[in-house]
Amino acid sequence: MLRNYFKIGWRNIVKNSLYSVVNVTGLLAGITFAVLIGAYVWGERQINTKLRHSNQQYILTSLWKDPNMGLEFTTLAPLSKRLKEDYPNLIANYYRWDGLTSGITKGDKHFREQIQLGDSTLLSMFGFELLHGNAGTALLNPYSVVITAEKAIKYFNRTDVIGETLVIQNFSGGKRDFMVTGVLKEIPENSVTQIKASIKNTFFIPTNTFSYFGRSSFDNWENTVLPSYIELKEGVSISDLEKPLQQLIRQNTPETISQNLKIRPVALTDYYLQKDNGLVKRMLYTLSCVGMFILLMAIINFINLAISRSGTRIREIGVRKVLGGLRRQLIFQFLTESVILVLMATVLSVILYPALRPLFEQLVGKSVPMLSSFPVYFALLPLAIVLIVGLLAGLYPAFVLSSLNTVDSLKGKLKTANQKIWLRKWLVGFQFCMANVVLIAATVVTQQVDYFFSQSLGYNKEYVVSSQVPRDWSAAGVQKMETVRNQFAAMSQISSVSLSHEIPNGNNGGQPLVYRKENDSTQAIPMQAMISDENYLNTYQITLKAGNFFDSRGLDSGKIVINEKATQVLGYKNIEEAIDRQIRIPGDPTVFVIKGIVQDFHFNSMQQPIQPTIFFSVKGVPIYRYLSFKIKPGNVAQTIEAIQKKWAVLLPGSSFEYTFMDDTLKQMYSTEIQLKKAAYVSALLALIIALLGVLGLVSVSVHKRVKEIGVRKVLGASLPDILLLFIKEFVFVMIIAAAVACPLAYFMMQSWLNHYAYRIDLTPQPFIISIVGLSMLTSLLISFQAIKTALANPVKSLRTE
Repeated sequence: MLRNYFKIGWRNIVKNSLYSVVNVTGLLAGITFAVLIGAYVWGERQINTKLRHSNQQYILTSLWKDPNMGLEFTTLAPLSKRLKEDYPNLIANYYRWDGLTSGITKGDKHFREQIQLGDSTLLSMFGFELLHGNAGTALLNPYSVVITAEKAIKYFNRTDVIGETLVIQNFSGGKRDFMVTGVLKEIPENSVTQIKASIKNTFFIPTNTFSYFGRSSFDNWENTVLPSYIELKEGVSISDLEKPLQQLIRQNTPETISQNLKIRPVALTDYYLQKDNGLVKRMLYTLSCVGMFILLMAIINFINLAISRSGTRIREIGVRKVLGGLRRQLIFQFLTESVILVLMATVLSVILYPALRPLFEQLVGKSVPMLSSFPVYFALLPLAIVLIVGLLAGLYPAFVLSSLNTVDSLKGKLKTANQKIWLRKWLVGFQFCMANVVLIAATVVTQQVDYFFSQSLGYNKEYVVSSQVPRDWSAAGVQKMETVRNQFAAMSQISSVSLSHEIPNGNNGGQPLVYRKENDSTQAIPMQAMISDENYLNTYQITLKAGNFFDSRGLDSGKIVINEKATQVLGYKNIEEAIDRQIRIPGDPTVFVIKGIVQDFHFNSMQQPIQPTIFFSVKGVPIYRYLSFKIKPGNVAQTIEAIQKKWAVLLPGSSFEYTFMDDTLKQMYSTEIQLKKAAYVSALLALIIALLGVLGLVSVSVHKRVKEIGVRKVLGASLPDILLLFIKEFVFVMIIAAAVACPLAYFMMQSWLNHYAYRIDLTPQPFIISIVGLSMLTSLLISFQAIKTALANPVKSLRTE
């Protein structure tokens, strides 16, 4: 019997192929998009959960009274180790690391690589697996290094490289062999080796080598820039650490730190979602809402089309009843057909997933899990969709139409149409509402992202290329690099070259506390430190508002330059008053003199307000990382090639790995750009699904009123009159949908925009564009259907049997 239901159901689906294709396509689009978004969200939520004992591990983050005083994701260098030593009954393990970039050489291969200088507990605490080497001893000895399999192949063309050596350069121009003691398997994305999306560490060196790189001691309580992790013992609550943390900070740090810092342990499994003020979590929430809206629209569209189509099968029901068909058989038949259609859409979605996954990965800029990565119980989700949607879509035709009088059924009369048409209208109204919300959101996201790239940054990013350079932080090393800089600047294709420790990419180089000399250190204010040469303003075209910048003759190390924001927070009435005034840094005997004031510019993304900034001369503070090139417009590729050739001559043994400032900005706003792309796709799907819903309702309305149209034409009704008859039927639905969508979209987007320090104002424009655009497309679709019916011969429509 069941087989017979399926055979009849399949015949009906094939017979009404156009209806079946339209219905399955709409549902397929909704399910596939929702599954892809669901997979992406699930994958992002899995980050850090695969680490060994991850449910007991925490990252120690810093909450400063003034956020400019320090980084959130780093903390006091000795803290996690002292917790383990002083409270062994609470702490099972700890790990700290310091990141750096340095040149690595093997034979004729020279590259700049991300290095993680950390405790020997890395492998045992987090469970990173080795292809080769001993996890217990790999990071114990000085001048040993653990590398990833990818890097082993890059340098040695194989992975079994235990005992091989790599030459790693330090920041004083020195070079030394490091022995490979371990080769890691592929490391999944995590917040230990990749705490920032733009920096992925692939070389791991033990802390007993920190002096070679000139790094601050891991036992220095004034070092607040180390990411630190702890693992609690079984049965220990994070609240048990509150008093130990307070006590260690109070006993070991100066007042400038202890009075301004609070340690907040964040579960490692949650950290990825919470970092950057919850940016990733907000994006996942937004995408989840969009995916849910699209899926709901697709389901409602499917149900609506099923209800609309059911009216054409009234005679079939009458014939079945005359031939002895029972009501329960009719009910089961309708439900079976509905389930088959949903099953087709769901199966096709699963089949298409592997093919669409790479395209979706390009859209969101991240890897999306394969189906095989999901837990087995996830298989219940498509099964639930098939049963729930199939039953919901089949309920109306199954129960309502099967209950019709046999004579009425044979005549094709549907007495309940007037009473039930409101249901279809409200379903379409819901689709209109969701479509408007998605379209408004997509417009606002687009405007906000465009705002980031259209606003003045306070510097000129055009034709600026930067590259990290080999470091020798001695006075002689700075002098040598300045000579190299001058030789690059002499190239005819280059306007200016600058040597600096920072570029405007959001990677903070330090935040010293600064106060006016006439005040005391308790009034010190954190500032963004920038170390540069005299060409920095020229290269980035930052405006000097007052005084002078550094010059090539060399300056006393006590001469500094600040930005406009710094003059305000230091309490000067205007920029002129700040010139030649004296400031100090707690713990430093130097009295600094303000030499110049520069215009405010965006060092970080526009999520954050412009920070007070202080410039130090690279001659006075001899540390640097970058050469920035302002190249002349023209053949950019040819200029880059010329720089690369000269680089090989001036800086042999180091690679020229350059980045355009345009690309640096895109990296800073990568999350927003991904959201913008997803918004475009969502808007397109929302439009298609909403219009399919309108198509279904218009079709049944036209079919129901075909005789009415014939009568009106005979009585002299014009084509515009008939068009208006159908369009006004939807006007009320569209108005109600827009009235509900506007406040909903306003609340959602206002909440999203509030997380940005620099943002657009919500104007009526995105609301008008979305509502008017959707209304016009709907009117065109209705008009097309109505015109087709209105142009038909009225004699045929008035014929009765």
